[in-house]
Amino acid sequence: MKAKKRSFKLYAAVLLLALSLLAALVSIFWTPYPLDDTTGGRLEAPGPSHIFGTDRLGRDLASYIMAGIKIAYMVGLSATLIAVILGVSAGLLAAWLPQWADHAASSVFDVLIAFPTLLLAMLLGAAQGRSAWTAILSIGIACSAIIARLTRILAKQVMSKWFFVSAITSGTGKVAITFLHILPNIWQVLSVNAAVIFGVSILAEASLSYLGLGVPPPNASLGRLLQEAQSTVLTSPLGAVLPGLAIIVMVAGVNLLADAIRDMIDSHGTR
Repeated sequence: MKAKKRSFKLYAAVLLLALSLLAALVSIFWTPYPLDDTTGGRLEAPGPSHIFGTDRLGRDLASYIMAGIKIAYMVGLSATLIAVILGVSAGLLAAWLPQWADHAASSVFDVLIAFPTLLLAMLLGAAQGRSAWTAILSIGIACSAIIARLTRILAKQVMSKWFFVSAITSGTGKVAITFLHILPNIWQVLSVNAAVIFGVSILAEASLSYLGLGVPPPNASLGRLLQEAQSTVLTSPLGAVLPGLAIIVMVAGVNLLADAIRDMIDSHGTR
């Protein structure tokens, strides 16, 4: 039964991610209409020329959603990469520090975790201007504290094992111990957490764009499309339903993948 449940999660994750990734990859080379094309008419219903209809600006919804999925994946992957690099580095460093410095670093991680991502985006936006890089950097820095705290905890657990003590007493250097003993024993749990952070990053990008703090025009953004469709949701609901559905598909796919990976790790650990 557990194996079937794991298989269902994995298959569902692959299906959802394959659909959204296909749309993102195709949008790199082709979309039904250019993103700045507003010749379709305002709030057109779905039809042969516009399969999902048009938004209030006359843009083709299918083209804009495809490009929005691409931007969401780009921001999500980049922010997750920054979070993992910064978080793992900071967490490993904290684990090697003396006890008083380790406790201080842990407190800093807790403060950063509590710091709102949106506020950080506003501060960076005021300093650097609204851009994709600002969104990526703010999300990545905000999420890096979560990775750092987890990395520190996992590294401390490894440092209590007998093989770590043996490596220390044999005179092996800290860098070698980190790569030979610590990282190989914590990367599986970190990979699950990174997948969760990826889903959080996609949601954060949509939230920032909805508030006008994310990727600026003329780049596509699912969050901004939701914000623009707010005033016409009763007369043209597809303008809000479709980008919201695209976000749900991506985040659900990533979360199901994280659950499937966690289940596989747990099953190997219980053998």
